[in-house]
Amino acid sequence: MAMLRFAPSPTGALHLGGLRMALYNHLYAKKLGGKWILRIEDTDATRFVPGAVDGIRHALEWAGLDYDYGPGKGGPHAPYFQSERLDLYRSYTTKLLSSGHAYRCFCSMDRLTELRERYARTGSSQSYDKRCLYLTEEEVARRVRAGEVHIVRLNNDAGQPRRSMRDLVFGHLRDAHGSLATDPILLKSDGYPTYHLANVVDDHTMGITHVLRGEEWLTSVPLHLDIYAALGLEPPEFAHIPILLNPDGSKMSKRNGDVKVEEYIRRGWERDAVLNWLALAGWGTQHEEIESAPGVETTPTPSAEHKPRKIKEAPGPTQVMSIDELISEFDVASITHRSTGLDPGKLAFLNRQHLLRAAATHAGLADLAARIRLWMDENTPLGEIKDEYTTPEYIESVIRVLDQRLINIHDIVSLAPYLFIEPKYTSKEAEHMIRRVTAEQRTQTLSGVYSILESVGPRVWFDAPALLDVMNKERERREIPTNMFLILRHALTAMKDGPPMAELMQVLGKDRTLARIKSAMS
Repeated sequence: MAMLRFAPSPTGALHLGGLRMALYNHLYAKKLGGKWILRIEDTDATRFVPGAVDGIRHALEWAGLDYDYGPGKGGPHAPYFQSERLDLYRSYTTKLLSSGHAYRCFCSMDRLTELRERYARTGSSQSYDKRCLYLTEEEVARRVRAGEVHIVRLNNDAGQPRRSMRDLVFGHLRDAHGSLATDPILLKSDGYPTYHLANVVDDHTMGITHVLRGEEWLTSVPLHLDIYAALGLEPPEFAHIPILLNPDGSKMSKRNGDVKVEEYIRRGWERDAVLNWLALAGWGTQHEEIESAPGVETTPTPSAEHKPRKIKEAPGPTQVMSIDELISEFDVASITHRSTGLDPGKLAFLNRQHLLRAAATHAGLADLAARIRLWMDENTPLGEIKDEYTTPEYIESVIRVLDQRLINIHDIVSLAPYLFIEPKYTSKEAEHMIRRVTAEQRTQTLSGVYSILESVGPRVWFDAPALLDVMNKERERREIPTNMFLILRHALTAMKDGPPMAELMQVLGKDRTLARIKSAMS
């Protein structure tokens, strides 16, 4: 069975790039009929941020990305915090030491720094002179017993077989060992593993079959394959995902509050719209299987099995898709090779479409109304709102009448305040609306409309087209001025834009409509 993992570091709030990575793991796991794990990579205590793990879990819960195993759930591969797996890493380090694929290095930090600087001045790619590789077993044992501080390095001269790699996104990668440090560090002097050792050990012991992670780890692939080979283990399949960029083209960072998932939750964006937006950012273009990643050399294989192929056409950048549709259509091979900038305009478009989808069902409409009511209770952005304007039925009618005007549920009051509070006739917008209307026209129109609406039966009030038809016929018969609807909109809303008048009156109802007309006349 396929097993994937999302492995964030608890160094701050989850940002959009992290949420997309979790989403891709979720989509691919479900696509393959497998499961996925939440693993917390907390071996760097200096960067740990209190509360970060709870924040990550809350963001995943809000997004509906329900991991199968991990913190709070347990599972067969526990514990799921790397800081609680130190004995396991030391055990695998002992295996590497015993087989000669690793060795202890007692060099001081000052000496290592001096070596790196010396090699850099000469233009050498080397970073260490391997002095400790040649210590005798007796010397190593003596220094360990004496408690000397040391690290453990991978022995690149041990002769582990070099493996070629085919990335699920970038295709076949050429050997890039030349870019690696000399005998990379596996275990630090404090007993904590480096990212490289911990990931290989955890992915193997947790049964990970597919690793979806950021493109920045492409350069580490040769090292990881070397560790797998040194341990005699089969590596999982890898897919390296190009990073997301901010709208200005800069790299996304946890320090930027604008990209924190918690901010999108607070601002009222629809979960399905955010997931839709993130999923399609970088997924939705056709490309050849052997195209190159930036900074990574790729080469086609001569075998027929891996001939270049066209990837099936993926969804467009604004295709409206539910989570089930994303799972059905997801194809990791259709992910672009380029970093992708997030366009806020696409989120606004998708959010509106997902609101329309939700409002089209009874359950979805009721959920929207409940969330809007909760937000109104917590924020009351325009002051006290009468209870009659906060019933589920009334809020549902407001959602329906605003239709495509509604982009975000938090905009509902600011978009149409007149549906929740009385119109403000003294505003500049209200005064500007009727600047060319005489007092006589206004009085004549409002009194005429009042008489029309007062006589209309209740059945017509529940049928907006019928209500509009009655008003138009009566306007012609009574010779009410042609700017009737402008004057009426001013009386009912004090704003120049809004839903069609008949639909607006249908939401307000007969009593409120007549009361506002009377108020405007006075």
